[in-house]
Amino acid sequence: MLRHLTLVCLLSVASICFAAEPVRSPTLNLTTEDYPPFNMIAPKTGVISGISTEKVVELMRRAGETYVIAGYPWARAFQMGLKEENTCVFSTTRTPEREAKFKWVGPLVKNNWFIFARANDPRAPKTLEELRPYIVGGYRNDAVAEFLAARGFKIELANKDSDNPRKLLHNRFDFWATGELLGIAILKQQGLSEQIVPLFEFHQTELYLACNLGMEQSRIDRFSQILREMEKDGTAAAIEHKYK
Repeated sequence: MLRHLTLVCLLSVASICFAAEPVRSPTLNLTTEDYPPFNMIAPKTGVISGISTEKVVELMRRAGETYVIAGYPWARAFQMGLKEENTCVFSTTRTPEREAKFKWVGPLVKNNWFIFARANDPRAPKTLEELRPYIVGGYRNDAVAEFLAARGFKIELANKDSDNPRKLLHNRFDFWATGELLGIAILKQQGLSEQIVPLFEFHQTELYLACNLGMEQSRIDRFSQILREMEKDGTAAAIEHKYK
């Protein structure tokens, strides 16, 4: 009966042993944003779903973790993962600039980056180099905007990506850079799919669960192993299929 408990012994003239409660990991705080179809926060109930979310929930279930998932504006969700112990943020693009700031679990999903334009815009750039004369819309602390800014592009930043379609239509900038599936989902939600269209893909990345540097490496290794098992046994593919 005691084989699952830790035996703690006090050594004196005689050894006295007693059964201690098993050591449990502290509750894991998982932060995210509304980034469909990877993470989606229902506006009325606050329920969080999506491809990455379902994978993370299954990962936590298999790991036997106690956890809480909460949605925030991206800048806050990201900073919480960066600064708070026992906290991970998803879905996070793994970039060279971010590599040393987190411990990484994944990838959870692939993410294609696209340039979007007004449907009636006669300009039709086909490469990033052709975008250099223009202002590109992005949002704060997002990897897409950081990628372009680091390469010298002129970026207009919004507080959240869902603000960018209206800003584009009001000529606040020339083109919009975002994830392909996210951009399509935002346009569909806002009824703007015919007014704003995708132009071209310019980069492909992978999205991860990014954990605070203070988290035990053994915990990270366990998460990574479970995620690999989910890929092998078809669970990950089945979750992705639900959102096609």
